[in-house]
Amino acid sequence: MRNIWYGILTLIAIMPNAYALDLSLNQAVEKIMSQSNDVKKADANIKKAKAQLDAVNANRWMSIDGTVSYMNLVNVKHPTSSQGVEIPSDIGAILGNVLPINDIPDNIFSAGVQITQPIYTFGKIGHAVDAMHDAIDISKSAKDLTTREVKYAAANLYWTAKMTEEIVAVSQRNLNNARSAKKKLTDAGRANRSNLIKIESDIATKEIALSDAIFNRDTAFRMLKIMAGIDIEEDLVLTDNFPDTFAPLKQISLKSNPEWDIYQKQIKMYESNASSKRAGGYPTLAAIGSYSLYSMGPDAGHMFDKEGSQSAYWGLALQVPLFTGGLHSANATIEAMNAESVRQDLDKSKKIKTEEYNTAVKQYKHLCDNLGKLKEAYLLAQKAYDVSVKRFAAGQTSAIELSDVSSALYQMDMALLNAKYNILMSEQTVKKLGE
Repeated sequence: MRNIWYGILTLIAIMPNAYALDLSLNQAVEKIMSQSNDVKKADANIKKAKAQLDAVNANRWMSIDGTVSYMNLVNVKHPTSSQGVEIPSDIGAILGNVLPINDIPDNIFSAGVQITQPIYTFGKIGHAVDAMHDAIDISKSAKDLTTREVKYAAANLYWTAKMTEEIVAVSQRNLNNARSAKKKLTDAGRANRSNLIKIESDIATKEIALSDAIFNRDTAFRMLKIMAGIDIEEDLVLTDNFPDTFAPLKQISLKSNPEWDIYQKQIKMYESNASSKRAGGYPTLAAIGSYSLYSMGPDAGHMFDKEGSQSAYWGLALQVPLFTGGLHSANATIEAMNAESVRQDLDKSKKIKTEEYNTAVKQYKHLCDNLGKLKEAYLLAQKAYDVSVKRFAAGQTSAIELSDVSSALYQMDMALLNAKYNILMSEQTVKKLGE
């Protein structure tokens, strides 16, 4: 019967974990990417740049403007009367086929259509279109840069949460060691006051350290859930563990980076804008056409009783800016200086990013080399602790010595965790800069 109850209690204890959400590093990255506001903004900026290209391209095609108007002439002296105006008979004879003799109709209707088709603009439109193509490439490179940053941040969130979880385990083990030492001391019946005070002090200190570790773990897990779009109340199990060994990284020559691509495209965009602004001072050749219809009558109901007047034309128009006070040249210079400024930013970025990449690769190798030494130091600290525990149990050492050895083991545990975390983040830095 006791075994049955023990089995039931064990099942109840493990039931919450059965409903926990398993989360690997790759899954965390995917979830955070899908929830990232920065990635969504980058997608929106690409669509915006494409729409801007369509807007500039629209200047290549014909524009058609239509106008329709209706007017009623008002007799200012007698507003309720017709706006009749006497005109000389000779002029009336000329206009008689359109207007009633000696009278201007009250109601006038007009409609017209005007068409303009640019033929040659000396690069004003073409260079502007080239600039917008560069703007689209900039937005795509910006998304690539954002994606890398979000992936790095996601990995940082994941490994930080994992590290805080491991720190809780280390802190709990450290506290258990102190409690075990107290029990051995009291069970042996030789607990002197100084040893008990020291152990009680250690226990209190390690309880605080465990409480802090639990708080930090819960905070890190909440942040991970928020960024990954996971419900805060969801139990989470991080399935990827800190590796015990790390493969060497293959260092490459850093030849490309999204930030550099952005700068290079910005230079081209500003240069195209400069050419477009400069071409604003050149002539514009366009084909033009127009059709107009006029109809008039004494009242609105009889405006179309007679055939209205029609006119139409087509031809070529050459618009030549004669004097603009140096506006186009000044605007072109502004864009050219923008390009020069970005060129300097590109040169600076290449130096900094290359150094960051090389440093990350070197740091990875340096930390991996140190990890082996840390493991050896940890084994020695563990042996020293085991020996001290045996000596303490035999009454051959004091609680002070045991506390010092226990603290040294705890510090080595923390150093190993920190080293593994730094190695993993160095690897993520290399991927962010050079993948």
